[in-house]
Amino acid sequence: MAWSGIVLRFSRKKTKVLAFMGCSEWLPPLGSRHVSTASPKSKHGLQFNPSKVVVLVKTTRYEFEQQRYSYAGLSEGDLKRLLALKGSSYNGLLEKHNIHTRNVEHVVDSLRKEGIEVRVVNRREYDEETVRWADAIISAGGDGTMLLAASKVLDQSKPVFGVNTDPERSEGHLCLPVHYTYSFSEALQKLCSGHFRWKWRQRIRIYLEGTGVNPVPVDLHEEQLSLENYNSAHHIRMTETWPKDTPGVHLIPVRALNEVFIGESLSSRASYYELSVDDGPWEKLKNSGLNVCTGTGSKAWSYNINKLSYQSVEDILMLAKKYRKLDFSADKKLVEMVTNEYNDSLLINPEEPIMIFSIREPIVNRIFSSSEQHGFTKKICIRSRCWDACMVVDGGSSIEFNDGALATLVINKDDALRTVQLED
Repeated sequence: MAWSGIVLRFSRKKTKVLAFMGCSEWLPPLGSRHVSTASPKSKHGLQFNPSKVVVLVKTTRYEFEQQRYSYAGLSEGDLKRLLALKGSSYNGLLEKHNIHTRNVEHVVDSLRKEGIEVRVVNRREYDEETVRWADAIISAGGDGTMLLAASKVLDQSKPVFGVNTDPERSEGHLCLPVHYTYSFSEALQKLCSGHFRWKWRQRIRIYLEGTGVNPVPVDLHEEQLSLENYNSAHHIRMTETWPKDTPGVHLIPVRALNEVFIGESLSSRASYYELSVDDGPWEKLKNSGLNVCTGTGSKAWSYNINKLSYQSVEDILMLAKKYRKLDFSADKKLVEMVTNEYNDSLLINPEEPIMIFSIREPIVNRIFSSSEQHGFTKKICIRSRCWDACMVVDGGSSIEFNDGALATLVINKDDALRTVQLED
């Protein structure tokens, strides 16, 4: 690659352009990887003509509460009273559930009117066989549902995109613009006529090696685990499904579209591990955990870990003015400009083959160091010295990661997720 060997780091300047210079060959030519022969190409040379589509629907809070107490055989009246005791509104949850349901029906009806076979599934029914059956996957929910939809898709010929079915309560950064929630038929017409471009969102792959490792993830969405049950699930997976002495390097069977978080399961306990960035020297670190994200995830948790507030920038400028006796006015316009430019430098394009690492609340003393709190990287290695830690992929899949385990995180172009970006 043109930028092989270059290590990129955060700066106050626009590092995004530099990071991507000379890397266009990494991305697949738009629309060139998979072209259906079912119908002729559009005038744009792109095509979206699936015959079978899976619609993955989220579990609404109303459904979750129903399922949560189903063992007790509660009536709707009982559920309403129980929610009132918890300070939740039964009518509010039911109304939001109905909004979601209507929007899902709109998506499904629009697809079927185009002669497309549709299979509607929930998270419990969403598995590898379902993915193999489909030509495309549509998530109907919010960003969490989109992450779940992407987690089981390793075939780059299958487009995955989301529809935000509750725009009033969900931001839906990974979904189509809100306009298409209420007019999905319009989005479908644009897709079928080629008025879009493929957007290849890069993802992180994880290699795991060392003593006592188990590369089979626990599904947190499925478990809805308490800490006790979470630890039990990991223990069962370790003792029943994977020999502890299995040698070699294992590729974890999920890819991170947003981020990988590594840290102790008990958040009040400091995480202890060793870190090497881009094959650099190893550092001993103790902190509140490590976040490694993609360009897609750079707008989410990573951004909120690293962003500066208006107040912090204003205070820093005033101190600089005081100690250097600088003659400038730290007015509102200057503070906003510096704040926005710094925070913008924390974001990268989702199609860039690069990661951002963020060390949360590092402890620095004569034993532990932290030469950088965040930065750009192409490869990052972590050796666990933790007692009860895990790697959590996109908030949905958890892998035990305790003392002796070694993880290597990289971006591979073959893992890029095929999504769509509609033309205006």
